[in-house]
Amino acid sequence: MEKIFRPSPKSFKNTFCVFQEVTLSSLEELKVQYESKSGSSYYYTKEGMYRLSNHWGRLANSKWRLEAMEPESESKTKLGFAPWTHFYPDNAEEELYYLEMNYSKNTVNYQHKNNPDYNGNAILRTSFETTKKIKQIRNLLNLTSWAKYFEYEDLDLLRKEIIEELIFTNKTLEEIKRALI
Repeated sequence: MEKIFRPSPKSFKNTFCVFQEVTLSSLEELKVQYESKSGSSYYYTKEGMYRLSNHWGRLANSKWRLEAMEPESESKTKLGFAPWTHFYPDNAEEELYYLEMNYSKNTVNYQHKNNPDYNGNAILRTSFETTKKIKQIRNLLNLTSWAKYFEYEDLDLLRKEIIEELIFTNKTLEEIKRALI
């Protein structure tokens, strides 16, 4: 009989991880190894962790996000998988996060500096600073009242110019807007 792989629960404390949504058929040979009080189920393998849950984001002392399948599944409960190598350290003091903009979906997200896709161009920030910039970018994307102070021909181009400055410089939103007026 093969020994069940079970990592230490402490190994998930203060971590950041992006899970990829997978189909439920991925669980066919696996048994639940841990069930949280909030109803999430965890399945551990030597390669990584499967998590079946109806909630993602901030979890106790960790930040775990789910990247949805395309097309997105209908169910609120989703199964995500992450290799062990995708769990990165998290804390409030260090500049660990950078912003990533997806203009085709009109979404902004944060990533960890240990992500192998990080090219060093986007500014690293603390989690508090990152949250503040995300809120500013989402307001730029979803509101138009701020644009009445600018002369522009294409609102989407103006948005992109401001967002790029927020992601790739340490300028404040006010400094960026002042330079464009």
